[in-house]
Amino acid sequence: MRIVVSVFTVFMLMAAGCGNSSGTGTNNSGLQKNDTGKAVIVFKEYEHAFGKVAEGEKIGCVFNFENKGTAGLVIMSAITTCGCTVSKYSRKPVAPGKEGKLEVVFDTSGRNGMQTKTITVKSNATVPVIILKITADVAADQR
Repeated sequence: MRIVVSVFTVFMLMAAGCGNSSGTGTNNSGLQKNDTGKAVIVFKEYEHAFGKVAEGEKIGCVFNFENKGTAGLVIMSAITTCGCTVSKYSRKPVAPGKEGKLEVVFDTSGRNGMQTKTITVKSNATVPVIILKITADVAADQR
């Protein structure tokens, strides 16, 4: 009989310690347990025009963005349309309300005329794919 009472007591203590198992209670931060939040990426500009540049120049710009969401924002990739354009960005999460930047460098060597390049940014944001664009009017080298 003692064993039955002991097992029953242990079972009741375990059940009481589990609390609300429906997953809708709050955690220590006061947020809902199943409220994971969402990252929202908002760029200050989505297109950058360099104007007229000389062929052979390496030109760059910075696309600034803010995480307007409630969860950390992680950029997973920034893919350019060709090898003449490279991007650089931090792989660390950008906290809600904080800003980040994506740097782009375009090598105009061997290019002539109006050039348009795109950067496809993939992240964990609510809109997971954003397209950025750079343009430049490259004047041929007159040497």
